[in-house]
Order: sequence, then C-alpha cells, then structure tokens
Amino acid sequence: MDILKVISRLMDYPKAELQAQVTELEAVILAAREISPAMRQRLNDLLHQIYDGDLMDAQEQYSGLFDRGRALSLLLFEHVHGESRDRGQAMVDLLAVYRSQGFHIDVRELPDFIPLYLEFLAHRPDLEAREGLADVAHILGLLSARLKERSSPYDTLFDSLLMISGVPVDVEELRSKAAGEKRDDTPEALDKIWEEEAVTFGAGGGDSCPSNTPQPPQRSPNDSVAVRWAN
Repeated sequence: MDILKVISRLMDYPKAELQAQVTELEAVILAAREISPAMRQRLNDLLHQIYDGDLMDAQEQYSGLFDRGRALSLLLFEHVHGESRDRGQAMVDLLAVYRSQGFHIDVRELPDFIPLYLEFLAHRPDLEAREGLADVAHILGLLSARLKERSSPYDTLFDSLLMISGVPVDVEELRSKAAGEKRDDTPEALDKIWEEEAVTFGAGGGDSCPSNTPQPPQRSPNDSVAVRWAN
C-alpha cells in the first residue's frame, strides 16, 4: 500500500532528499484511493507545508512536537506500557514478527517507531495492513487528538491512518480529554523528567528500569527509517 510509505516518510524527520521527491510523493497521494478526496488534499497540503519552505524551519517544528515530552511520542508502546517490563517484551515480540516476514531494521531504530511500523505494513497485503492499523487505532486517535489541541497539521497523518484502518475512533472525545492533560513539553516538565531519570538510573535504581528493556533511540537529524528486506 504505497500511501502508507508516503505517510511513513512524512511522519519521519524532514530530510533534504525528500524535498527533492515532492512531485513523486504528491503523485502517490493524489492516486491513493484508500482515503477520501478531502483527506488526499489535506495530505498534499501537509507535504507542501513541510517541504516548500525552509527545511531547517520544518525540522525545528518537527523536533518541537515529537522530540519533547512523551505525549506525542512516536513509539507505540510508550503509550501502552510506559517504562514497564511489558514494553521490552512487546518490542521483542514485534521484532520477531518483522523478522518472520523477512523485514530487518537498522539497529538504531526501535521496532515500535510508528514510521517503521508503517513501512512494514506497506509491504503486507492490504487486508493485513488495515488490520495492523486497527490494532493501534486508539493510539493513532490519541495522537491525532493531541496534535489537534496543539493546532498542528501533522494530525492529518493520523487521521489518514484511521481512515485506512476503517476503525471508528471518536477523536473529538479524545480531544476533550487531551485538553485537560498537563503539557509535558514545557521547560518545567522536561526538567522534572530529567530529575526523575537521574534518580531512576542512579545507584539503587533496582527494578525500576530493567536492563533488558530497550530504551528510545537517540535519532540524529540525518537518521531515517532504515530497513532491509530479505531476498
């Protein structure tokens, strides 16, 4: 499903190489029949919002949304398991699914990184891809709701995925809940997270951070979703 590849790339960190491929990406969006004409237009608008202007501005906007705090984390299991031991096992299980289908990922990426998950689903049969999106529909709806609260056009990506999944998620209800959430991307909130992590990772942290639980990768601006399909 080619539209999932485009959504994956738009959800990842903005890169110069994609800026040179806007025409090709636009063609895939406009040809996608898995989403409505109105949604195709929204996706196309987002594509141009990201790549028609200054790339550094787009990168700064992206980092301000997705790399600060946990509310908009693009790691699926962050929203399901937090930092519990279950998260580590869930990622091991998902990695096993990838490998069973000949899908191998770069060591720097965690398997629950949503753009990576979309890249995997894009190569599966359409019905399986829709089921894969349905499995995480509530998370997609939550991210859409939080992005709407921040007036971010990136909500279009998650609305598109929900449309493809066919799962009726009440995003407006989730948005009303999101409106009451305390922001975790303020300087004060980020300082508090650093203080808590300093205690967690210090001596005597014990089981609060099991060593077998993978931690979020430190992505550099030049990193991208890196995959390799077995022949």
